[in-house]
Amino acid sequence: MTAVLTESRLPLPLLRKGKVREVYEVDPEHLLLVASDRVSAFDVVMSQAIPRKGAVLTQISAFWFDRLGSVVNTHFVTARTAEILRRLPQLAQHRDQITGRAMLVRRTLPVPFECVVRGYLSGSAWKEYRESGTLAGEPLPQGLVESSRLEPAIFSPATKAEAGHDINVTFDAMAGALGAGAAGKLRDLSLAVYAAGRDHAATRGIIIADTKFEFGRDSRGGLLLIDEVLTPDSSRFWPADQYQPGRSQPSFDKQPLRDYLTLLKTAGQWNGEAPPPPLPPEVVEATSRRYLEAFRLLTGYDLPGDA
Repeated sequence: MTAVLTESRLPLPLLRKGKVREVYEVDPEHLLLVASDRVSAFDVVMSQAIPRKGAVLTQISAFWFDRLGSVVNTHFVTARTAEILRRLPQLAQHRDQITGRAMLVRRTLPVPFECVVRGYLSGSAWKEYRESGTLAGEPLPQGLVESSRLEPAIFSPATKAEAGHDINVTFDAMAGALGAGAAGKLRDLSLAVYAAGRDHAATRGIIIADTKFEFGRDSRGGLLLIDEVLTPDSSRFWPADQYQPGRSQPSFDKQPLRDYLTLLKTAGQWNGEAPPPPLPPEVVEATSRRYLEAFRLLTGYDLPGDA
């Protein structure tokens, strides 16, 4: 496997570091996002990284940003390494850190809500429905089972959490914080982007069960789709040919990692908190393959060897 990048170190001002990405300041109007190969599960960042994961996340996002340009305005400028180096020649000696995994974007002021769209009942939504018949406190039809399709898809915003899980909130709560007009526009854009992504993925044999988007406002107040979009980290991808309502579904993401950690937790060998346990090579390799397969299926081609 190719070498992994656990953390980028570039000669640019570091604005912030997340679980996966470093965000650098380029100039007053632009940022550089660099996706490392770090991986988290159960809100804990693992000690080992997943080869090529960062490139998969960046290049899937670039694929979608390009494809969705007619649906929504975005912060995307380029993810082409040659173009980034042309604009930022001071990074030439750090090419190995940015190749395939760096994205130049327009700078925005992020909206303080996750814009979640659920097309199927899974995860925390299924847990809440099973307990109370609601989603973020709002009633859903009776008789749904795990992984039921939700038609139409449901916009389910969440508050952003610096640590731990985001918290589902009602649309009214979001509207109260942002104003009805802004909340309505975020909802409509999120549903439109999800629909476009879902329809394309369906032609590739993938169900996008749910996803979360982030938006930001540019210097003129316009809303832009930002961060990553429709990746295995921000979405649930299910193989359509294995879909069966009434149970959990296999997914194109870090499922091999989560399965392994769940076994450790069940056996009392890990308490679910930092420090994380070491990962066997076969778990790391299986997780990397799962990300690469998601890229191939969605785009129709393999991730380039230099990405």
